[in-house]
Amino acid sequence: MLHQRIASELQVKPSQVEAAVKLLDEGATVPFIARYRKEVTGALDDSQLRQLQERLSYLRELDDRREVILRSIDEQGLLNGALRAQLMDADSKVRLEDLYLPYRPKRRTKAQMAREAGIDPLLDQLLKGDSQTPEQQAQGYLNAEAGYADTEAVLAGAAAILVERISEQADLVSRLRDQIWRDAALQVTVIKKKAEEGAKFRDYFDHREPLKRVPSHRALAILRGVQEKVLTAKLDLEEQLGHYDSLVSQQVRFAARGRCGDWVRQTLAKGLRSKLIPQLEKELIGRMREAAEEEAIRVFSRNLKQLLLSAPAGRRPTLGLDPGLRTGVKVAVVDSTGKLVAHSTIYPHVPRNDWDRSIESLAKLCEQHRVELISIGNGTGSRETDTLVSDLFKRYPEIKAQKVMVNEAGASVYSASELAANEFPDLDVTIRGAVSIARRLQDPLAELVKIEPKAIGVGQYQHDLNQTRLAHSLDGVVEDCVNQVGVDLNTASEALLARISGLSTTLARNIVAYRDENGAFANRTALKKVARLGPKAFEQAAGFLRIQDGKQPLDGSSVHPEAYDLVKKIAAENNRTLPSLIGDAAFLRNLNPQRYVDDRFGDFTVRDILKELEKPGRDPRPEFKTARFQDGVEKPSDLKPGMRLEGTVTNVANFGAFVDIGVHQDGLVHISQLADRFVKDPQDIVKPGDIVQVRVLEVDLKRQRISLSMKREESGTHQSKPKPNRPQTAPKPSARASKQAATSSVGTFGQLLQQAQKKKR
Repeated sequence: MLHQRIASELQVKPSQVEAAVKLLDEGATVPFIARYRKEVTGALDDSQLRQLQERLSYLRELDDRREVILRSIDEQGLLNGALRAQLMDADSKVRLEDLYLPYRPKRRTKAQMAREAGIDPLLDQLLKGDSQTPEQQAQGYLNAEAGYADTEAVLAGAAAILVERISEQADLVSRLRDQIWRDAALQVTVIKKKAEEGAKFRDYFDHREPLKRVPSHRALAILRGVQEKVLTAKLDLEEQLGHYDSLVSQQVRFAARGRCGDWVRQTLAKGLRSKLIPQLEKELIGRMREAAEEEAIRVFSRNLKQLLLSAPAGRRPTLGLDPGLRTGVKVAVVDSTGKLVAHSTIYPHVPRNDWDRSIESLAKLCEQHRVELISIGNGTGSRETDTLVSDLFKRYPEIKAQKVMVNEAGASVYSASELAANEFPDLDVTIRGAVSIARRLQDPLAELVKIEPKAIGVGQYQHDLNQTRLAHSLDGVVEDCVNQVGVDLNTASEALLARISGLSTTLARNIVAYRDENGAFANRTALKKVARLGPKAFEQAAGFLRIQDGKQPLDGSSVHPEAYDLVKKIAAENNRTLPSLIGDAAFLRNLNPQRYVDDRFGDFTVRDILKELEKPGRDPRPEFKTARFQDGVEKPSDLKPGMRLEGTVTNVANFGAFVDIGVHQDGLVHISQLADRFVKDPQDIVKPGDIVQVRVLEVDLKRQRISLSMKREESGTHQSKPKPNRPQTAPKPSARASKQAATSSVGTFGQLLQQAQKKKR
């Protein structure tokens, strides 16, 4: 049943799900299953396996909760066949809790006290109808000792019982919930006297839109405004209340007429407004939050993956510069393996203005360590530092290094981390940041894994999200990326090794300790000598760990040791040596994979092996490219509408993309300006790390916002505020064009986005 449900949701075969679940339960990781157990799962990829794993966890939690509820109701002596069937058919936690609500142990309620006072039969009389008035019928239920001394109190007790009955009817609650979700409008207003304090939320001071259509970024912005007590958000249901009254009346099915009928209708209407709707309003705003969080986590995960898999500059001596003005520019030189070989601090900028001596210092370091790359952090003082390096090249033309502006998000987090302290115990925190900036140019993945994923800054509103779910999702992304690329067993850091399939932090530490004590690993088999690294961990990890120029040529590839005999068989049957076979693409492509399929290795595995042998250890990441920032454009005030610039995409949100154009302030390309056609998802056009050509539309220096466009400019015009194309899915984004844009601010983006909103209306 569970396997069939997941299979239906993923649109795969139940047998595939069953096989994957078995492997996961046996301790196999998603990267291992996706890469080395394709025959078993029918080639489910890592994305499908992650979804499967998530749903499996949810459904197992659902089953566990179901058992608890069944046991609770059974112990109360209230479990019958029909109720058991309903509970067993419940396909969500919400439905399960709806059914359990009447039986859930609860605090003493007004309805419970009324029942204890014997008022239940009165309610049944009122529902059936009687010639007597409600007050006359209530006379027979007076009970001063129980607190029901007059007819008003008795009828209030009967009303409490009726309201509790309808609020615990699972089918009614479910039907109302779905109906309100379809009908409701979210009405947002500013709290009195909070307009000035909450100016950043001004786009929502009087905002209304269908609840089910509120996009993720807008929902999170509104909820943040509510949390900061600037906004109020409620559901507008006035036009639908009459319809909901009818739904409730149909469900209760009372026969009363006249005064009794009026009493029942009024009580139901009052209960709907005072209890059911407030309860469901809270639930549905929670549903909106949950959907918004899921989308935000999805966007964050997708951006993180793109960033981690961005192009590495490669193993080249690199000089890292962590820009600063008053505190100076921190300098760190790392060799081709990432080892720190020199560091210093220079003061080229205000207030010292020690320009010439700073250039001399950099020249000496470049010459001494044969620097090929200069990595400049994009924080405060970055363009001034970029100018410094340009001057260095002019004065010392023999220096052939390439300068690159690097996103330094998270470098300060790494600098102050325990990991950095262990790696560089005697190094100042600020110098550690320069080391990180240098290394992340050489290999972004190897360096960024040292930083908590949510500190990297490619998400939206990450501090407002469920931190457990966010961390789980991002950790999965990091694990998939690291294993997709693979790591060098003899140079990888502890942080990088810990992300390898089957390895824990302890095992990663033990590998590094073994390497330090015994020297480089000669082959993968030597891993078995590492303390506490057993057969299962070896099986899961070995294929993702590379040994370059080792005794076994296959150790430098992603071919798993369990398949080495198969490769030897292929070589022997074709009268080839192993070294001559590896890399001979023309020969390998002419081989028939089916010839080597057997009980152990199926078609998927054989094809993967032959493809890997063509280019062993190939890096799936793209070729290294950098943006060229325009000289003389160093701050927002240098920008003019109509300027064409090159930049690097730093972040992609649902409402557009942020682009670094070298002015310390990212510009926003709104979704309506990404292309000359309708764009549903910005990720269809750009991703973090892309080099793009943009045109400046508008610069708001007061609000520190830069509006950019990637659309073709209309012939013969240089309009700073062109009309947007078709209305987009997120015409009213909550974002600031800054390094922290996606995490901390809200609001539309000038007149451009206001126009888009008006068109949508």
